[in-house]
Amino acid sequence: MSEPDWLDDDERAAWVRLAAILQLLPGVLDSQLRRDSGLTHFDYYTLAMLSESPARTLRMTALAAQTHATLPRLSHVVKRLEERGLVARFPCPDDARATNVRLSEEGWRAVRAAAPGHVATVRHHVVDVLTPEQVDQLTAIGSALLTRLDPEGAMAEVYRRYDP
Repeated sequence: MSEPDWLDDDERAAWVRLAAILQLLPGVLDSQLRRDSGLTHFDYYTLAMLSESPARTLRMTALAAQTHATLPRLSHVVKRLEERGLVARFPCPDDARATNVRLSEEGWRAVRAAAPGHVATVRHHVVDVLTPEQVDQLTAIGSALLTRLDPEGAMAEVYRRYDP
């Protein structure tokens, strides 16, 4: 068995910082959304993906792909959102075996009400602590990592949606 290609000091410093961000940022986003909107970050993300879709509607399988969720997890979340009146599920008119999810008017109001606080949190904890050059670098770093993490581009529609 060959020796691992260990990280050097610079690589390790970069990695442990990224790992810390991956641990801390989800909690920060979740806490703000729960406090201000009664939504988890995943709830908000699900509603946001629906809000940006034609007729605010997606098949469950498409929504799962856009949110990178398993169908069982997404089904559980959609059920909770449906119980709150934020979404509605109905049979897909093109394929009776499939289920569509539509953002309700109440869901549209909820995602619009939650967006300003969410954006303020993202700005405060990520964007505003970076220079414009670092924002560009973060985009480039994200693109490089996504090339490896998502080689088929399964989520590319989501993360390239806002490219200049």
